Amino acid sequence: MIKLSVVIITYNEESNIKRCLNSILPVADDIVVVDSGSTDQTVSISQYMGARVVVHPFEGHIQQKNWAVTQALYPHILSLDADEELSPKLQDEIQRIKESWEFDGYYMNRRNNYCGTWINFSGWYPDRKLRLWDSRKGKWTGRNPHDRYQMLPEAKASHIKGDLLHYTYKTIEQHLDQIQKFSTISAKEKFEKGKNISIIVMVLRPFAIFLKKYFLKLGILDGYAGFIISVLTAYYTFVKDIKLRELNKKPFTDRH
Repeated sequence: MIKLSVVIITYNEESNIKRCLNSILPVADDIVVVDSGSTDQTVSISQYMGARVVVHPFEGHIQQKNWAVTQALYPHILSLDADEELSPKLQDEIQRIKESWEFDGYYMNRRNNYCGTWINFSGWYPDRKLRLWDSRKGKWTGRNPHDRYQMLPEAKASHIKGDLLHYTYKTIEQHLDQIQKFSTISAKEKFEKGKNISIIVMVLRPFAIFLKKYFLKLGILDGYAGFIISVLTAYYTFVKDIKLRELNKKPFTDRH
């Protein structure tokens, strides 16, 4: 049986971290929490529950997660966010895989909870994530703040049963706050790569995204929550594009 390290990055996650840690106790041989300076009880709760806590300055989601992997005791990694937990079925599947590890990585479906409602459509389910892998066969990549784990070309992956449960936003206000934060990070990331956007695209893209989410991805079947998700996903795109365009309008000395 292989040994499994569970790696979690945190910042002010006292409302989530206990639930997350409780769910991994049946499968974890090593738990490392990489914290970026929490001012609440995240660190003390994590330590009380048996996790090793390492404090490391936050330099970006991708950079933080790659650094966190280096703190694990074992090369086989389960990577979670603090607002996620393993369903009982997923716990069983991971335990089975530990007894007979066959692939380099394993995908799982993530089920998202939005303001107390489990989302079944809206492009949010099945939200397939690669979270269980041999760390020698890949690394975190993507574009901040939207990270993804990229396996090496020769690596082989499989899909396992059971849901990774994700508690996204407790309130719409919390979602709006996150939109402001993530849109700023995304706009800066694109700007630093020399990207800009035209007004026509900035106007049309949010409408296209709403139609895709609400109709093509069946957000309409998620009721009120699906409507709000579709609207705010379109709004996020609009705000992100505005911020990118504004960055490109600023004099060079004012851009940082």
